[in-house]
Amino acid sequence: MPNIEDFKDDFRGFNDALVEEFRTNGGKVTGMFGGAPLVLLTTTGAKSGKERTTPVVYTTDGDKVVVIASKGGAPTSPDWYHNLVANPDVTVELPTERFEGRARVAEGEERERLYRAQAELMPNFAEYEKATTRQIPVVVLERK
Repeated sequence: MPNIEDFKDDFRGFNDALVEEFRTNGGKVTGMFGGAPLVLLTTTGAKSGKERTTPVVYTTDGDKVVVIASKGGAPTSPDWYHNLVANPDVTVELPTERFEGRARVAEGEERERLYRAQAELMPNFAEYEKATTRQIPVVVLERK
């Protein structure tokens, strides 16, 4: 079970351990993400062209998967967000399903509605919004 304290200077190592735990245990993980709805998002690097898999908290909107590029309220968006903007074809792994998808950034009323839905389920997302001056992107993942 990955413990973030074991990876203080190795965020990629923490993510890799979380991905392995997710895949080994049918989507169940322990530690700080235990019980959180996680999806594995595989993107293609905007610069490197290499595939990268990142665990991300998600919600759904109908049959669409919704992820938020909060990076904990940091001033910049996470790398996975930049990757999918450059290369919107993604692979999505839910605990019970894997599919090829296409990512798009939600805007306007849709973005607001989806962000609020996430913040209602997980109040820390409201805090992330207060912690940064950027508008945190909301990404909709649709099946191809």
